[in-house]
Parts: sequence; C-alpha cells; structure tokens
Amino acid sequence: MTAALPVIDLAALGSGDAAAERRTAAALGQACRETGFFYATGHGIAPARIAATFAAARDFFDRPLDDKLAVAITRSRHNRGYVPLAAEALDPARPGDAKECFNIGRELAPDDPGLRAGRPFHGPNQWPAAPTGFRAIMLEYFAAMQRVCERLHRGFALDLGLAADHFAPFIDRPLATLRLLRYPPHPGAFDGSLWGAAPHTDYGNVTILAQGDESGLQVRRRDGTWIDAPVIADAFVCNIGDCLMRWSNDVYVSTPHRVVNRAGRLRHSMAFFFDPNDDAPVECLPTCRSDERPPRYAPTTGAAYLKERLDATYAFRREG
Repeated sequence: MTAALPVIDLAALGSGDAAAERRTAAALGQACRETGFFYATGHGIAPARIAATFAAARDFFDRPLDDKLAVAITRSRHNRGYVPLAAEALDPARPGDAKECFNIGRELAPDDPGLRAGRPFHGPNQWPAAPTGFRAIMLEYFAAMQRVCERLHRGFALDLGLAADHFAPFIDRPLATLRLLRYPPHPGAFDGSLWGAAPHTDYGNVTILAQGDESGLQVRRRDGTWIDAPVIADAFVCNIGDCLMRWSNDVYVSTPHRVVNRAGRLRHSMAFFFDPNDDAPVECLPTCRSDERPPRYAPTTGAAYLKERLDATYAFRREG
C-alpha cells in the first residue's frame, strides 16, 4: 500500500550515528512543514505491548457506566479520568463528539513539588477498580510513548538548526496525556453534522496515535482536500500540534484532522498528547526568527497554553 502521508523510520534518532540522525531529522522537518502528519516506524515499541494496552482499554470501556463515572474527569481538576459519550466538543458549534475517553497524565510521586503546590495538571491520576492490571499496563505504555516523543524532539531540534538536546530541559516533566478512545459506529447516513472527533488541530507539541484495527482518521492537506490515514501495521500516526507550531514561529504547521467511524463496529484508538513542561517558555525559537520573519505569537508557558485550549473545548458543557 502506498501511504498518502510520509512514512519515517525513527531508528536513527539517538542511535549515535550522526549522519543517519540528520537524514531522519530532515525527513521529519519536511513532513512537519508540508503535511504536519507522518507515520512513524522503527519506534521500538513491541507489538505485544501495544496489543496488551488496547486489550486493557477495551476491558475498561466495557465496564458498566457507573464504574466509569466513578473516575469521571469532572472529579479531577487536572484533566484526568473518564469522559462520557458526547461530553466533549472539539467544535463547539456542533453537538458533542461521539466518543468516550479516558485520560491518564504523568504519574506523580506524593512529594512531587508541582502536586504539593497544587499547580494545574499536577494532580493524581484516577485509577478504576477494574480491570486487573490496568494501572501497570497504562503506565508502561505511557513511559514508552514518552521516550518516543523525546527522540522525536531530537529530530525536531536538529532540523530547526538547534542542538540535538535543545528541547530536553523543557520536556523532562511533560504535561503529557495518554488518552484512550472508543468511538461507537456512526448512526445512519453521514451528513457531516456529527463526528467522532470534529475537525480540529491538537494543542501540544506532538501527538502519537495508535489506531487499532479500524481506521477513521482523516487529514486535511494543505490544498484543503481531506485524505484518509489508514492503519499501517506496526506504525504510529504522528502529527504536529499548535504549541510546537507556535514555538517554531509557524515553520512547522499543525494540520486539521477529524474522525468518523463508519466501520459498523466499535473503533478503539490510543492518542498520546505530548505537551512541554508546565513552566516551559513557549516563545519563538532563535533559529525561527529574522527581520523578515519576526515572532508571530506572544510568549506563553506550557501550562498556560494548555489551559487556554482545554477551557475552550469544555466550555459548551459548563454552559449547559
């Protein structure tokens, strides 16, 4: 199968082979400029680990609704827990999205300074009573995804003319979220009024998506046409988010995408959203500015930007 999106082997990132790493960085940079999306192979995550994580996610979503609501996201001030069907609207002008979610953040020790200070997005995870082993499986997958994101940032830095470790101090305590998703089959004829996930761009630096057995993701090309992003075995779909676009002064550009489940059965996916540290200064990178290209965005921080975007996403629910 010929992919409509570029397929990039990440094996060289962090390998010690400087020439191969730079070639991979150049391929990443081209994808980030031209499509904002790419498939990632050579990521080092065993298929068995991915399959086990999907199995645990399915077991959770199959639990009775009352069990899931016991860990509802409304019980957390830190974007962690269960999101019921239609409780989120990525496009506030449309009905709530046809999906269930479960959000897991970075697991924090009781003496974590951010947790003790009550900083936004530094709360405890909400863990369901069942299924057995759910917490351990999810934390293993979370750690694996974080390592992949750290490698990707080496590539981004090299492509943008920075030291390979430039981003390291800004992503060692990331505001990352592992989001488990379940989409019911789309009801009736599709008319564009109800989405599994309405057209949107992601908020953070980079997203890594495992699609499971069913596709449903569509990506808007730069010319405005929409293309499918089908499942490719052992490959993740990755995309640039708005925070990295802002950081790079629009050198990298995030891309709208959407989900509609027309498979006739449940669709499961797992998205890992990688945002920088809460206090990371998100301001124009020195290699992305010039007299002809002055900074296009005011400086902000990782936490401030994430809060701004999440507040808009859930506003319709708070307003009734």
